[in-house]
Amino acid sequence: MSDLLSTLSHLECTKCGAVHSADAPMGLCPSCGKVLYARYDLGAAARTLTKESLPGRRRDMWRYHEVLPVKDPRHILTLGEGGTPVLPAPRVASRFGFRSLWMKDEGQNPTGTFKARGLSAATSRARELGIRAVAMPTAGNAGAALAAYAARGGIEAHIVMPEDTPRVNQVEAALYGARVYRINGLIDDAGKMVREMAQKKGWYDLSTLKEPYRLEGKKTMGYEIAEQLDWQLPDVIVYPTGGGTGLLGIWKAFDEMAALGWIGPRRPRMVVVQAAGCAPIVRAFEAGKTTAERFENAHTIASGLRVPSAVADYLILDTIRGSGGTAVTVTDDELLASMRDLAATEGVLTAPEAAATLAALPRLYDAGTLSAGDIVMLVLTGAGLKYTDIVDVPPESPEP
Repeated sequence: MSDLLSTLSHLECTKCGAVHSADAPMGLCPSCGKVLYARYDLGAAARTLTKESLPGRRRDMWRYHEVLPVKDPRHILTLGEGGTPVLPAPRVASRFGFRSLWMKDEGQNPTGTFKARGLSAATSRARELGIRAVAMPTAGNAGAALAAYAARGGIEAHIVMPEDTPRVNQVEAALYGARVYRINGLIDDAGKMVREMAQKKGWYDLSTLKEPYRLEGKKTMGYEIAEQLDWQLPDVIVYPTGGGTGLLGIWKAFDEMAALGWIGPRRPRMVVVQAAGCAPIVRAFEAGKTTAERFENAHTIASGLRVPSAVADYLILDTIRGSGGTAVTVTDDELLASMRDLAATEGVLTAPEAAATLAALPRLYDAGTLSAGDIVMLVLTGAGLKYTDIVDVPPESPEP
């Protein structure tokens, strides 16, 4: 393990600015009930965390240990998360005439999705704080990742998921030894059950952005994107958005890298993609609102995008507008077609949620949001092998 130390200093509320200690388990801000961010002594971090030091470091996300929240390296629970490739997509790029189109392939993480990053950080920090039982609601992949890292650390895990969550995610979490509870409802209904049971049983609630450390793992995507593109940030990042933790993490990483002196003030335009059947952020963005109302009767085949209300809605909307970005929807038919397209065209079989980024490109191009000269990054949040049951098997080819 690395002998470099975290420079975690405190927690700060993203709404009221209140400062809280990072030395005890925390949920939302005790002062106003909004999202807390972990803050670091970046001046101290800059003394050891330098661009020049990176080539000699470990290849997973813990290479950025100074700006990750686990103070004692002995508590790090790792399965090799992070260090995923940035791949060119030249054949897709040629359709639009993009100068370059890149894919950040998060499907190569442990448990097959970017959720591994967040749960590695959050579960490691929970372990360091003495927590021995954790719980969360999930649409599938986050629960599987939590179960894996909890198993790694000998922590008791309780996972609540909608009963129509893909079976592979249910089985995966159970095989890792988690207690899996299925409910008739959506992920926010699962969240209510977690809150109630956590109070009764003393479980620590790891719900999306209701604790401060999952975002810290996911922000390492931003560090990697900058490093892998030789410190030239893309012009546009297209991100499939449910709860929005990854999007916000990437944005936070850019601010931290600027403070470290690694990048300048220029930022990518951040584009949110949601399913047409569950698009609370898109609807709020188009209406000029600063918060998003719950999206009733939410439905989409992409279970990770079926999040009818996001606790960090105000942060997601601020990030879109602050970056000069936008928010768009795609249909289930479009994202399934794009799932096939990306596999057949670029050899990357990605999850339907991730395929939504490709499905959004024609819409963004036609609207003038993207231009041919842009450097565009698609964040492919998960692998497609978990979702082959939702795609029709093509007819057999005739014998030669």
